[in-house]
Amino acid sequence: MEDRTRRILETAITLAERDGYEAVRLRDVAAQAEVALGTVYRRFKSKEDILVAALELEVERMGAYLQSHPIEGDDPVTRTSNAFAAMTGALVDKPHLARALLRAVASGVPEIAQKVAQFHATTTQFFTAFLFDLDIPSSEKERIASFLQDIWFAKLVGWSGGLQTKESVLQDMAEATQRLLRS
Repeated sequence: MEDRTRRILETAITLAERDGYEAVRLRDVAAQAEVALGTVYRRFKSKEDILVAALELEVERMGAYLQSHPIEGDDPVTRTSNAFAAMTGALVDKPHLARALLRAVASGVPEIAQKVAQFHATTTQFFTAFLFDLDIPSSEKERIASFLQDIWFAKLVGWSGGLQTKESVLQDMAEATQRLLRS
């Protein structure tokens, strides 16, 4: 990733982590990243576009972390539940940032729909990897991982709106994982 683009994303992450979605104003991102406002607009179409790219960067970091700290578990249910727990913790432990990222992903802005779809595909592959020893076709593993990710997203949106706690998200994901993988 080019240095200016990385600075833009790091700045957006810092602003969102500190003060949430509203703090990620393109003019402020440009000023704090020490790039021209036109540079920001050439790389990103909107605030939501920047935040979805920031989410991709955060997930990339999580992936790198998990390379050196693998998810434990002797079976697909345990591994997958532990993976959702790790990802949930990484998000909700930075509540302003997590809410900003979720708001951007759920924004419905047509210009970023392809990036959101690509993010969903990438994370589906990530979660599918924990199902390696499940004796079903790969396409079924991907479908289960996709369903679980959809449930997780809904639970995180509920957390973002104050309807769920971190603990209830984790409990519900463990139950959903167990129900889908044991059936």
